[in-house]
Amino acid sequence: MDSRSVILFCVSCNVQRIVESDGDACSECGAQLSELKNSSTLETVLFSADGSLDETQELSPDKVLKQLFQEQISVYQFDSLLGAGAMGKVFLATHEHLDRKCAVKILPLKVVKQEEDYVARFQNEGRTAAALVHPNIVTTHAIGEHEGFHFLEMEYIPGKTLRRLIEEEGQLTPLRATALTAQIAEGLGHAHAVGIIHSDLKAENVLLTSQGVPKIVDFGLAKQVKTHDVTTTTQLVGTPHYMAPELFSGVAPNRQSDVYALGVCYFAMLTGELPYQGETLTDVRKSILDDPLPSLRKAAPDMSLEMGECLSLLLSKAPSNRPRDGIEAAQLLQAVMGGSRDLESLIQEAFGGAKNITWTRDGLKYTIRLTLPDGRGQTLYLEPSHHRSTDRLLLIYSTCCPADAEFYEQVLRINAELSHGSIAVRDIDGKPYFVMVDTYPRATVDAEEIRRTVLELGYHADDLEKELDGNDHH
Repeated sequence: MDSRSVILFCVSCNVQRIVESDGDACSECGAQLSELKNSSTLETVLFSADGSLDETQELSPDKVLKQLFQEQISVYQFDSLLGAGAMGKVFLATHEHLDRKCAVKILPLKVVKQEEDYVARFQNEGRTAAALVHPNIVTTHAIGEHEGFHFLEMEYIPGKTLRRLIEEEGQLTPLRATALTAQIAEGLGHAHAVGIIHSDLKAENVLLTSQGVPKIVDFGLAKQVKTHDVTTTTQLVGTPHYMAPELFSGVAPNRQSDVYALGVCYFAMLTGELPYQGETLTDVRKSILDDPLPSLRKAAPDMSLEMGECLSLLLSKAPSNRPRDGIEAAQLLQAVMGGSRDLESLIQEAFGGAKNITWTRDGLKYTIRLTLPDGRGQTLYLEPSHHRSTDRLLLIYSTCCPADAEFYEQVLRINAELSHGSIAVRDIDGKPYFVMVDTYPRATVDAEEIRRTVLELGYHADDLEKELDGNDHH
């Protein structure tokens, strides 16, 4: 470690980090870092200012982990490091017998030696987690020990964390945020139904598949926050920004504290921020206990009143006002959505495996790039209309060529021959273009209708370009 670097603590991530100066913010969440005089955590792998692992800070027993890349442990051949934290290091590995990729978590050797009951608790929780089989929970395949290394084998999710998605997009659309929260609640409800509490649900502990399906990880393996400040003498469990108010008084994690953490995830998806802020653990605790829930009308103006009421219930400071468990939370969120699926998941389902289609989102508008077999291409747009919610339409349109007056008569003749959809004039980047357009009721449109319409409009628009001016305007 550089002699100028300092070790500071992030109350949001509940980890220590190596930074270059006292004024630096957390490289992961942006929160203000503080000295470790009021808080401490279990042993954590430290990160340097550029985000890389600082090997000089690893305990000497943990350096043995470097050998994992040169040799095989049990039936696992280790490929790369996926992540590291207080609860251990997670590696991408190949299961030799089954020839499949998996994620293997190795317990920190220091914790194994210092915490007498930790291994037993880890094994018990691993067996419990292995009993959870649900589409929205990362599956635990095996738990074991090999030459002093205690490990947990889990399903490998080659996607990203929910936190990374929020960092990349800033804010999710309200319907998409609600849909993702509902799916997370489904997984949480399944665990609650069999008596399992997560106790450290947060955006980092939700993984997203390449199809955008959320999966909860790390059931029952929460980190402990040890604090010695004058207002909090209890050993806390969880990550402070996601902890329900009652947990700061020493109440054991429970179903309703999991529901509160779900609400924090929902808030972060809607706004891109955490609901309560603070530079120290004491500040975060005070904000969670005393401050009102920030207003969402400016941060998420497209959010419905029903979504706002749902969020208020999930984040209620009084446990009795929250849904009792993940099952009730999922039912509430499904009721808020009604029969509508969020547009992002429909697009994922329609084009998730297509190699000739890519898309981006700007607010509520999606831009789709379609590559055609002859090397030409089309740009299409998907966006909801501005009608009231019960009458709202999904507009799907593909750009053709500039709307020059010399083509009007020809376009009118072609328009009359179309069996569905129509040619219209629409401003694209401030210039009038002919577009091929079709509409569907937003509440009932499905993925197959979107897929079929995008392809048909794209090909028809390309044919129109060829007929009118022969150019490829995508």
